[in-house]
Amino acid sequence: MAQGDAGLTPAADALRAAPKALLHDHLDGGLRPATVLELADEIGWSLPATSAVDLQAWFTRGAETKDLLQYLATFEHTLAVMQTSEHVERVAAEAVVDLAADGVVYAEIRFAPELHVGMTPQAAIEAVAAGLRRGEQEAADAGHPISAWVVCCAMRTADRSLEIVRLVESVRHDEPKVVAFDLAGAETGFPPSRHAAALAFARRHHLNVTIHASEPPDLELIDDALVHGAHRIGHGVRLGRDATPDPDAPGGLRLGPLARYVLDRQVHLELAPTCNVQIGAVGSIAEHPIGPFLRAGFSVGVNTDNRLMSGVLPSSELIAVTDAFDLSWPEVERLITNAITAGFAPFEERRRLLDHVIRPWFEAPTGF
Repeated sequence: MAQGDAGLTPAADALRAAPKALLHDHLDGGLRPATVLELADEIGWSLPATSAVDLQAWFTRGAETKDLLQYLATFEHTLAVMQTSEHVERVAAEAVVDLAADGVVYAEIRFAPELHVGMTPQAAIEAVAAGLRRGEQEAADAGHPISAWVVCCAMRTADRSLEIVRLVESVRHDEPKVVAFDLAGAETGFPPSRHAAALAFARRHHLNVTIHASEPPDLELIDDALVHGAHRIGHGVRLGRDATPDPDAPGGLRLGPLARYVLDRQVHLELAPTCNVQIGAVGSIAEHPIGPFLRAGFSVGVNTDNRLMSGVLPSSELIAVTDAFDLSWPEVERLITNAITAGFAPFEERRRLLDHVIRPWFEAPTGF
């Protein structure tokens, strides 16, 4: 029986082995606890715990407050150890190796150059790109090939978005690892319209754009992101408020105008179920819209957001979603295909992965 046979129920081991795609993973939210401890000791930075196990537990407790601002406050410690090119390159390389070891074959890793104040924003981008290449080589040597790319974020609570987007436009010609621009950070009170000049620049220069939209004012924030040119939505979990279960409606959902727009134009939603629960955007993974959205035909994918803070892996997120919604193998494959199709890497690279990695794996006889 093939992996993609509708009669086969995905098992945890098979989901771990499956080739996966990740579009929303923050570099400063995915450090190894042991690396945080080592680098903090090197620079003399005080941490809230002294062992890798206790430090992981501390970060996860902070993420589970259901308060985005408290969640974001934990980044003080990861950013503290990412203020030299050497440290940033190491963290980026380890992120790629860790994702590849968990079965990820396509990854977009995002970070905010302006937060690495120990170097220029351009130097930070160069360090991340170097780390991605180093990680790709180490992963390939270990038998886990991966294609890794970088999304550069501007902090929406600051006023450097035009500077950052101009830098993205400048460096992408010499640094092909840079594939997109994002607005990140606290969202409520800081809508995309506050950064209209930067987003207009991105549109004029044909930059790929994804914008975080997971907080109140709910649909207004998602709408504002689309109005200002977002090709994808970071999270977008609150779009569920514009989609009501209705067994008589197409896809089982009665859609409002915004949800209809997102579905009809296949705007990809970079959903991160555990994080979405932790910040209080949705009550539980079982209540998450990812299952109903997938079955209604939306372009949705499974993401980690911040692996360290949320205490997750790409495979653990995929397993949780599969269990919560009793997904079939074709539905799992569609989640992965959705993400790669919506990726910002060159079309030829994404087509290579779909044709030579994803489809062959799901069509192969299962060993599970």
